[in-house]
Amino acid sequence: MERREEQPGAAGAGAAPALDFTVENVEKALHQLYYDPNIENKNLAQKWLMQAQASPQAWHFSWQLLQPDKVPEIQYFGASALHIKISRYWSDIPTDQYESLKAQLFTQITRFASGSKIVLTRLCVALASLALSMMPDAWPCAVADMVRLFQAEDSPVDSQGRCLALLELLTVLPEEFQTSRLPQYRKSLVRTSLAVECGAVFPLLEQLLQQPSSPSCVRQKVLKCFSSWVQLEVPLQDCEALIQAAFAALQDSELFDSSVEAIVNAISQPDAQRYVNTLLKLIPLVLGLQDQLRQAVQNGDMETSHGICRIAVALGENHSRALLDQVEHWQSFLALVNMIMFCTGIPGHFPVNETTSSLTLTFWYTLQDDILSFEAEKQAVYQQVYRPVYFQLVDVLLHKAQFPSDEEYGFWSSDEKEQFRIYRVDISDTLMYVYEMLGAELLSNLYDKLGRLLTSSEEPYSWQHTEALLYGFQSIAETIDVNYSDVVPGLIGLIPRISISNVQLADTVMFTIGNPELSISSVSTLKKICRECKYDLPPYAANIVAVSQDVLMKQIHKTSQCMWLMQALGFLLSALQVEEILKNLHSLISPYIQQLEKLAEEIPNPSNKLAIVHILGLLSNLFTTLDVSHHEDDHEGSELRKLPVPQGPNPVVVVLQQVFQLIQKVLSKWLNDAQVVEAVCAIFEKSVKTLLDDFAPMVPQLCEMLGRMYSTIPQASALDLTRQLVHIFAHEPAHFPPIEALFLLVTSVTLTLFQQGPRDHPDIVDSFMQLLAQALKRKPDLFLCERLDVKAVFQCAVLALKFPEAPTVKASCGFFTELLPRCGEVEPVGKVVQEDGRMLLIAVLEAIGGQASRSLMDCFADILFALNKHCFSLLSVWIKEALQAPGFPSARLSPEQKDTFSQQILRERVNKRRVKEMVKEFTLLCRGLHGTDYTADY
Repeated sequence: MERREEQPGAAGAGAAPALDFTVENVEKALHQLYYDPNIENKNLAQKWLMQAQASPQAWHFSWQLLQPDKVPEIQYFGASALHIKISRYWSDIPTDQYESLKAQLFTQITRFASGSKIVLTRLCVALASLALSMMPDAWPCAVADMVRLFQAEDSPVDSQGRCLALLELLTVLPEEFQTSRLPQYRKSLVRTSLAVECGAVFPLLEQLLQQPSSPSCVRQKVLKCFSSWVQLEVPLQDCEALIQAAFAALQDSELFDSSVEAIVNAISQPDAQRYVNTLLKLIPLVLGLQDQLRQAVQNGDMETSHGICRIAVALGENHSRALLDQVEHWQSFLALVNMIMFCTGIPGHFPVNETTSSLTLTFWYTLQDDILSFEAEKQAVYQQVYRPVYFQLVDVLLHKAQFPSDEEYGFWSSDEKEQFRIYRVDISDTLMYVYEMLGAELLSNLYDKLGRLLTSSEEPYSWQHTEALLYGFQSIAETIDVNYSDVVPGLIGLIPRISISNVQLADTVMFTIGNPELSISSVSTLKKICRECKYDLPPYAANIVAVSQDVLMKQIHKTSQCMWLMQALGFLLSALQVEEILKNLHSLISPYIQQLEKLAEEIPNPSNKLAIVHILGLLSNLFTTLDVSHHEDDHEGSELRKLPVPQGPNPVVVVLQQVFQLIQKVLSKWLNDAQVVEAVCAIFEKSVKTLLDDFAPMVPQLCEMLGRMYSTIPQASALDLTRQLVHIFAHEPAHFPPIEALFLLVTSVTLTLFQQGPRDHPDIVDSFMQLLAQALKRKPDLFLCERLDVKAVFQCAVLALKFPEAPTVKASCGFFTELLPRCGEVEPVGKVVQEDGRMLLIAVLEAIGGQASRSLMDCFADILFALNKHCFSLLSVWIKEALQAPGFPSARLSPEQKDTFSQQILRERVNKRRVKEMVKEFTLLCRGLHGTDYTADY
C-alpha cells in the first residue's frame, strides 16, 4: 500500500521534491504545531503542513500516517489529508484508480470502526467526498453499496462497531454534499441521485430505530443520520415512518435531544408544505406531547419543555398557511395554536426559570400575517376564531413581561438582566404587531384592566402588574397616533393614582407620558429606525451621520444615549457600500482618534480616564451593530442572507488595524485600571461577536496583545475575550496555534494566581472557569497539550467550588460538567479524574452537606450526574468510602440515610431531573430542614 505506483494521483508528481514531504518530516511538523511554545514556529509548521496536504506526496504519507502504531492526532492528519486530496484535487486522480482508492478507504474505515472516533469521522468524510465525485455515473448505487459492504458478516469488526461506522458514513454524506465544491450542474445530478438513494437508507434506519435489541448509542446515531438526510429536502411523506419513530423515541431521555433535532429538521424543510396530508397526520402526534410537556413544566425540566416547544413551533410557524387552508381541520390546528400559547405563557421568569417562551414569538407574527392575507370572507371567519386567542396572547405576554420581585431580581446577573430587557423588547414588538389585528379595542382593553387595578380597594396591587400594563400601552403607542385615541385622556387621569415605589416603574411611567428633554425617546427611536429600515436610508445617510456627529461633539446627550446613537449609526452604515462606509467612518471617528492620541500622551488622572473610557465605549457600540455581511436578498420578500464582503476587507477590521497601535499605547499606561482594560476588551469582544469569521485577520495580533495584558495584570475581561476567541476560532486549523498559545499562557498565569491566593479575585476565577468550559466544549484538543497542567487546573476548579460567590461556584460546576464527559476521549482528562476525582466528589458532598447555598444544589447535582454517567465504576467506590466517614457530610445524617442516598444516585444514570430531586431532598436532611416550613418554596 505504500509503494508509489499503487497510490492514486501519484502520477502527477510535481511541485515540491518528494524528499521534503516525507512521513518523518510530517510527524516532526505536527509535533511542532502541537507542542512548540513558540508561536512563529507553530505558524511555520502550519503553513508547511498545508503545503504538504496539497502536494502529490500526500497520497503516500497519508496512508502511512494511518498505521496502527501512530497516535490519533497523527492519524487524524492523515485522514484529513486524504479528504483534502479527494475533495479539492479530484481531477488529478486517474479514473482507473477510483476503485482501488474506494477499496482502501473502506478497509481503513472498517479498521477504525473500533478505533479513534475522530479519525473514523474524517475517513468517512473522505469516502463521502469520493462518492459524491463518482456519483451517479462512476458509482451509480454508492449508498446501497455502502450499506451492503458494512452488513457483510465476514468483517473482523463486531456487528455494533460496523453498524456505528456505517451510520457515521451515512450521516456525513449529506453534510459533505451541502459543503462540497461540486459545480452547479454536478450538484443537481448528485442531489437527484441521493434522493433516489434514500430508498436504501430509510428502511435501514427504521429497522434499527424500531427493533428493541438496538442499543441506545445506535438509535441515537440513527436519529442523527435521519436528521442529516432530511436536509436534502426528502419528500415529507417518505419520512413519515421515521418521524413517527422519532416521536416515540421522545419518551427515552437519552434519545430526547436527537429526536427533537430530527423532527424539527424534517418539519422545517421548505418543501414540506406540499405534503398537507402528512402535516395533518403530524398534528395529533404533536398534541400527544402535551402531557409530557405539562409534566416537564411541573418538574422544572427545562430541557424537555424547550424541546417539545421547538417541535410545536416548527410545525405551526413553518406551515400555518397550509394548515389554515384546510378549513375542515380548523379545530385540530386551533388545538396546536393553544399548545403554543401554553409554551408562550410557560411559568417562570425568562431567562432564569425558563428559556422556552421566546421561541414562540415569531409564530404569532406568522399566524397573524397568514390570517390577514386571506380573501375577505375567509379572513372574517378566522378573525372570529382567532381574535379571542390574540386577546389571550396579550394577557399572557404582559404577564411574561412582568419583573420578578425586587429580592429575586437582585440575585440576577447582569447578563440575565440584559437578556430579560431584550426579551421585553421582543414582547413590545409583538404587541405592536398584534395591534394591527385587534385595533382600538386592544387599547380599551388595556385601559379597563389598568383602571380596575388602580381603583380596586379589595386587594393591593403589585407594582409589577401596573408596570407591565403601562409597558403594553407604551409598546402600542409607538406605532399609532395616540392623539386620536379616546382612551389617552383617561390614561393620563389614572397615572396620578400610581404609587411609584420602584425605579423600573418610575422609568416606564416617564416613558409613557414622555420625557421633557425627549433625549431617550429620540435616540431610541432613531436607533429603531436605523435597525428596521436601514436599506431605505442610504440616500439620507450622510445627513444623519453629520447631525449625529454634531450632537455627539456638543455632548448634548448623556453617556448611555451617546452609546445608543453610535449603535444607530452602526445599523445605518451597514447598508452602505464598503467605500461609503469607510468614508463615513473616517469623518465620524477621526475626531475621537485624534482626541485619544492626545489622551495617550498625558499622565493618567481621573479626568482623562473618563474621556478614554467614553471614546472606547463609543467605538465599541459602533462596532456592535456595524455588520456588512448582511444584505437584503429580495426586497419584496424581505429575506436576509449572510454574504461575504465582495469589495475587500471588512471596514471594522480596517479601522481596528489602524487604531491597534494606539490602543496598545493607551493600555501601556492604564494596564492596572480594570475599567480601561474592560473598555478595550469590550471593543474587540463586540467586534468578534458581530464579525465572526471576518475578524480572522486580527486573531494573531489580538492573541499576542491579550497575552501581554494578562501576563502583566490578570483581569477578568481579558479572559472573557479569550473565551470568545476560543468559541469562534479554536476549531479553525489556521487559528489554532495562536489561540492555543494564548490559552496556555492565561491558564499558566491564573494557576500562579491560585498559588498566591485567589480569594481576592472571584471575578477572575469565574471567567477562568467559563473559559475552561468553553475550551472543552469547542476544542477539547486544547487539553491534550503537554504544557497544560491538567491536574493543577482540576485542583483549582475544586477549590473554586468552595468560593462564597454563587456565580463563581456556578461557573466551576459548569467546567466539571463539560470535563467529565471527556474522560474517555481526552487521555489527560481521564487520568486526572482517575487520580483526583475522589477530591471532587468530597467537595460536592461537602457543598450538599451545607457548605454551599441551597440555590446552587442543581449545579452540584449536574456534577454528580456526570460522574455517575461517565465514571460509574470509580464513583461507586468513592461515594461509599466517603459516606462511611462519621459525621460526613453532616452530623444530622444516619448511616441508613447516607446509604439510601448513595444507592439512589448510583441507580440513576439517565434522568438528570431525578438526580436533582435526590440532591435537594438530601441537602434538606443534611441541614435539618426536611419537613419544615423552609422547604415550602424549594
